[in-house]
Order: sequence, then C-alpha cells, then structure tokens
Amino acid sequence: MNTQDDKAENETPTPAAETAAAEDGAEEAAVEGEAVPDEAGKIDLGENESPWALDPATRIAELEEELATTKDQFLRFMAEAENVRKRSERHLAEAHKYGVANFARAVLTVADDLSRALAAVPEDQREGEGLLQNLLGGVEAVEREFLKALDAHHIERIDPTGEPFDPNLHEAMFEVPGSEYPSGTVAQVIQPGYRLHDRLLRPARVGVAKGDGGAAQPRVDTTV
Repeated sequence: MNTQDDKAENETPTPAAETAAAEDGAEEAAVEGEAVPDEAGKIDLGENESPWALDPATRIAELEEELATTKDQFLRFMAEAENVRKRSERHLAEAHKYGVANFARAVLTVADDLSRALAAVPEDQREGEGLLQNLLGGVEAVEREFLKALDAHHIERIDPTGEPFDPNLHEAMFEVPGSEYPSGTVAQVIQPGYRLHDRLLRPARVGVAKGDGGAAQPRVDTTV
C-alpha cells in the first residue's frame, strides 16, 4: 500500500515542474514563430503587430474608404484630362479655321483701294481704247484675282445693297431719305464688309433707306 502511494506521489508533477514545462513550451513556440498567449490568454504579436488581427472589420472599412477616395480622385483626373484634350482640339481647329483672320483684316484695305481706283474712272471714259482703258482693265483683273484669292480662303465679301439692315453684319452711317428702297433697307454701301466662314471680319458700312415712317428700323432676326 505504501509503495503504491509513494509511486503516485512521485508521478504527480510539482508546480515548479509545471512552470518549467510551460516555459519550455513557450520557448519552443517562439522558436517556431507561433504567437504565444500571455497570462490573460491574449496573444502578443510583438513589434510586428498587425491591425488585421486586432480589428479586421475596422481595417477593412478604412481600406474601402481609402479605395473609394482614390477612385474618385482618379475619375476626376481622367475627366479633367479629357476636358483639356477637347479644349486643345477645339483651339487647334479654330486656329486652322480662323488663323488667317488677322492677315485678312490687314489686306482688306487693298481690296478697298482697288475698288476706289475703279470707281474714280468716269463712266464716259471706260469705253474705247487707250492707255486709260488698258490701265482700267488691268486694275479690274487684279481685283478679280484678289477677290478670288480671298474666296479660296473662305473670305466672303458682304455687299448688302437692297437687303434689310442687319446690325450683326452692317454698320449704319447715315439715313437715305426718299430712296427707292423700303424703309429699313440698305440703300447705299459706303464700304463692303467681309466675313471669314461664320465670323465677321468687318461690318459693311451702309446708308439705310428712310421712308415716311421715320427712322429706319433694324431687322430683328427671329430664326433659331
């Protein structure tokens, strides 16, 4: 009987032995890289503590918010880049279309001078043969070629005689009372106008017919 009790007593581990075994197990776990729970049962991750292990739901929400912010910024940058591209294309197209506008305005005086030179020749001296007639024919040929060159660059001459007065295209210089044209109509063109494509280069300077109704009324364009 005493022998069996002594044997059971010898087989029961002492507290010191249990502590030593736990320490040995912890050391082995640490060597193997496994997390070791502390006295309260919590796992200490050490310096490489991951926020995922602490609160994965919160971390996922933070990453989703960061992803949404990054995506929004990316979409804004893409939209701005697209707007810049469209503006650049529009400016380039306008530069090709209206690039000659300043040059055209500068040479319009040449057309005016040619017209004045032709208008200075009296009607009774235009017919026949001689130096004056030869000179007149040369100026007329130059004017035709010049207008043809303007037309090739989409520069259109505006000569609105007999047309309703349009303040968008015409500049009224005076009124013409007792004209054969209806009131509010262009009765006389002092200086023709020009436009490049749909852009006005210079308005036509005109005299507007004045009838019995009083001052000329400009035309109101109701087209859309």
